[in-house]
Amino acid sequence: MSSAEKMKLELKKVRDEFKMSESDCGSARVQVAQLTTKIKHLSVLHKKDKHSRKGLQAMVEKRKKMLKYLRRTDWGSYCLVLSKLGLPEKDYYKE
Repeated sequence: MSSAEKMKLELKKVRDEFKMSESDCGSARVQVAQLTTKIKHLSVLHKKDKHSRKGLQAMVEKRKKMLKYLRRTDWGSYCLVLSKLGLPEKDYYKE
């Protein structure tokens, strides 16, 4: 099985775990979970791989914005996402 196929299966599993309803595939908590999965997959980069590093930084910033939104609008989902994904609680709301 190729790494792309493994990634698709892992993203489907994460989507099924975090969705709120049967047709949910784009809520904030699903997006945060999918971005975290992609970030973990890309976290090992070669030192000179500038393009992938830029994409990784963009994903981290997008996840940060989504977490700020989730913290502001739905505290329960925010706490659930942080605990299930093992993310540390940072001051997303201050920046």
